[in-house]
Amino acid sequence: MATAEQIKSLIHSHFSEQPERFYTLALQVAAYEAKQGHAALAHDIREIIDIEKKKSTPCIIPFSQDLNGLVLTEASKVYMSSLVIPDALKERIQLVVHEYRQQEKLRSHGLSHRRKLLLIGPPGTGKTMTARVLSRELNLPLNTIQVDRLVTKFMGETSAKLRQIFDFMHQMHGIYLFDEFDAIGGERSMDNDVGEMRRVLNAFLQFIEQDTSGSIIIAATNNPKLLDHALFRRFDDVLYYEPPEKKERKQLIANVLGVFKDSKFIWKAVLSDSEGLSHSEIDLACRDAIKSTILSDISKVSATLLRKTIKNRLEVRKGLRG
Repeated sequence: MATAEQIKSLIHSHFSEQPERFYTLALQVAAYEAKQGHAALAHDIREIIDIEKKKSTPCIIPFSQDLNGLVLTEASKVYMSSLVIPDALKERIQLVVHEYRQQEKLRSHGLSHRRKLLLIGPPGTGKTMTARVLSRELNLPLNTIQVDRLVTKFMGETSAKLRQIFDFMHQMHGIYLFDEFDAIGGERSMDNDVGEMRRVLNAFLQFIEQDTSGSIIIAATNNPKLLDHALFRRFDDVLYYEPPEKKERKQLIANVLGVFKDSKFIWKAVLSDSEGLSHSEIDLACRDAIKSTILSDISKVSATLLRKTIKNRLEVRKGLRG
């Protein structure tokens, strides 16, 4: 049967409302049982997981053919518990969820739920994950608009494509994420601006102001200084993201390592080495450490090993900066 450590981790993830981690641990139990020769039990566990996951999958209607490649649609499985950010920021995201679920009550008083969000922060700090969390929590499909491709591939047609996307919001309620938003949201007074991009931005401002679809619209950017000031007042809320502090780094590492974390794990040096890294960089370092233990037939991730993979991520960052 499953190890005592696996059973304890399963119970903990269930009562701490971490369904995604619960699924991962359950699959680890299935793999363990299969290895012990209990193939039927392993199959039953996987089948139960598949059935439960399908219950929460939202209906997805495909976009028209001419928007293929510009809009990526997915049914997110990322839970709120996976979002490791400051409590104050998480509360504001939970407020979006609460208002969406109570939108009829708000509407009866002449009010609308907050659904137009501007997310600002460095790469890998949780902006895209926030969109995925909202998708899962509200059981809505996540539609990611590739803004940079929209601008470069369809110069001259961008406004028309934007109109198609906003029209689709009325047909299919969902989460609509405009990633790399500064590609169209740049300040209109910039010297290097061109007439076409001014028209695109003006069109977006008009579309988002007039939109009454009920869908949640999210614009994400790494460069807020490039955004036109007129954009900010079109959004119901502006959320700022930063690299994780010590408390968040510890929680993130513990979440990702799960049962692979050494019981004698030494936190001080790891938390010091990881300072300044983004959520995604820490996540990747943890997964690199887990893979290393598996391939080396080691059962647990030590602080020494994780510090090594963190150092590798720091080297990657250094190389990207040139």
